[in-house]
Order: sequence, then structure tokens, then C-alpha cells
Amino acid sequence: MTDLKFEQKRSLSRLEAADQLTALAAALREGGDAELELGSGTLSLRIPDDLRSEVEVEIDNGEIELEIELTWPTTTPKRKKPPTKAARTTTGTSTTKNTRRSATKKP
Repeated sequence: MTDLKFEQKRSLSRLEAADQLTALAAALREGGDAELELGSGTLSLRIPDDLRSEVEVEIDNGEIELEIELTWPTTTPKRKKPPTKAARTTTGTSTTKNTRRSATKKP
């Protein structure tokens, strides 16, 4: 099940398409919260620093279809904690020698 889906299909001039892509590029460059004017409405997105992309070109029945897909998670990924050093344990009995050195010389 999809949480949200927005889809818009309309005819654009080449200049309008370029303006739309330029606005998207500016939002991507800035990152953070981005607002894109799409037709009669505004789409607000939070854009992270890292994205995945997919570009697809399909030529069929005398028509070219170009899809540029950008994907990112809706939540910020948690950083993994570095592994902690395990405490060393020994089995059995151990003895500790208490050795003392003297700074005096013997005659």
C-alpha cells in the first residue's frame, strides 16, 4: 500500500519543462525542505543529502519516454554504533605477584 501518490500529466512547452526541471534542480541543490510549483499547487518535500537515482529511456511506437527517478527514505537512517570492546575474562585462578623495586644500591 502506498502512503501517498501524486501524479500529474499535462502538456508543456520545452521552456516550461526546462523551468520545471530548473526548479527541481535548485531544490535538490539546496536540500532540506523544498517547495516545487506544479501546475495549480505546490509540492513540499524534505530532500536529504543522499539519494538514489534511476534514468530510463524507452523508444516505442515513434515516441521517446524519458524517466528520471529519485528515491530516498522518508526517515533519517540511524547510524550504526561502533562495536564495543568485549571485556576479557579468564577462567580458573590467577595469582598476582606484588613486586617492589628499591632505588637504593647495595654496598
